[in-house]
Amino acid sequence: MNTIATVTETTPSRTETPRTRFSPLTSAVISASRIVISFLFGFHGLQGFGFFGGIDGQGGGVPFGSFPGWWGSALELAGAVLLLAGLASRPAALLLSGVMAYAYFTVHAPMGLLPLQNMGEPAAVYSWVFLLFAVVGPGSFALDTLVKRRR
Repeated sequence: MNTIATVTETTPSRTETPRTRFSPLTSAVISASRIVISFLFGFHGLQGFGFFGGIDGQGGGVPFGSFPGWWGSALELAGAVLLLAGLASRPAALLLSGVMAYAYFTVHAPMGLLPLQNMGEPAAVYSWVFLLFAVVGPGSFALDTLVKRRR
């Protein structure tokens, strides 16, 4: 079963442009993955504000306006909401990928070389998953897709 096919489109104002089109099932799985991962990641952002045990397990949040903690949490939460809705999903996913790469290299990497040693596995995985969403798009169940269909 071929789930990914490369097609060539020709428009009057452009030359031929290769574009990847996913099967309906693949696109639905991408959407479901995007929704679940962004939902879970939103809780990660809320921890920086003291919710769900906070950053210390005791309900503590990062000080208001502090860099990078408070701003990172704000970007994580805003990006998770955009990605959950599938609105501006590619830029949001790219931003979140960068936020998590920054977190990995500034917080986790100084404690050890490998993610298993420095507790940076979630940051590394989130960074790569968000990069994947930035490349493949939000899937069929997203506000971006709805807006694109209406045009």
